[in-house]
Amino acid sequence: MQETGLVDTFGRQITYLRLSITDRCDLRCTYCMPERMTFLPRKEVLDLEELYALARGFMARGIRKIRLTGGEPLLRKDAVDLVRAIGRHVGTELDELTMTTNGTQLAQHAVALADAGVRRINVSLDTLDRKTFAELARRDALPQVLGGIAAAKAAGLKVKINTVALKGVNEHELQPLIAWAHGEGHDITLIETMPLGVVDEDRTDRFLPLSKVRTELEAHWTLNASNHRTGGPSRYVKVRETGGLLGMITPLTENFCSGCNRIRVTTTGQLYPCLGGGERVDLRAALRSDEPEAELQAALDQAMAIKPERHDFRIGKGEAPALGRHMSVTGG
Repeated sequence: MQETGLVDTFGRQITYLRLSITDRCDLRCTYCMPERMTFLPRKEVLDLEELYALARGFMARGIRKIRLTGGEPLLRKDAVDLVRAIGRHVGTELDELTMTTNGTQLAQHAVALADAGVRRINVSLDTLDRKTFAELARRDALPQVLGGIAAAKAAGLKVKINTVALKGVNEHELQPLIAWAHGEGHDITLIETMPLGVVDEDRTDRFLPLSKVRTELEAHWTLNASNHRTGGPSRYVKVRETGGLLGMITPLTENFCSGCNRIRVTTTGQLYPCLGGGERVDLRAALRSDEPEAELQAALDQAMAIKPERHDFRIGKGEAPALGRHMSVTGG
């Protein structure tokens, strides 16, 4: 018998879980983490059985969509095993199981992901220029990423490209990047940079409001409103000239918290009800208690009680990050 669904104190029904399975990444994108990033000791990370138990516990409370994230989730050796375990519930307890990846490991896993029940993936890609990619990611990995995207398409996975819009870095590339994605049959979403974690540069210098990007795109293209939704915060338009969908995620210029249906769990089992908030509940302690099922459900009730109405992202010269933790820790 299913437990009571997850509803926060503002009446929002939570149906979407973003579950991080590792904080490790093989790239060092300048807006995400410092070059000398310190990753968690492996003993602090939830094991495969604990991650699966969490997924089952969330499904029992009405979670219908799970996205596996990182770091780079495919760096974890048992990632596909977890996908297979959770994927068995797609079509019954789950509507969808998806993944966000940087694409570097995707070529060797795309077929296995498709066979395990994944139908859609998000791939982070900020540029098609190899030199810019190497400078931004601090790794010369663009050929691997493009190969991974091609392998995913060949395996029958629906690919959505996620692109962080960065002033002075890829600003001039956004229109051709959108055209390339649509030409390949992929949707694409632009994202404003978010002030999460300490990095080696001032994010203010790179912040590019998507309102400005949209105005520039509309000088060349016709952007028609679309009712398309994927369960996340992206709001879509249809580009008439390319025939493709363009999403925009605007945490800083256009708050979207009123319709939030999401929670995030880190690879150490910390549940953050809000990406931009410091509130958290320790699910690892619940899982490792004498009564893990009861303690987990009590912890989920607590999370609903503390989920804030909105995030507190802010960006500006001299501003400290809204939160000290990096995106790779919380999960994308």
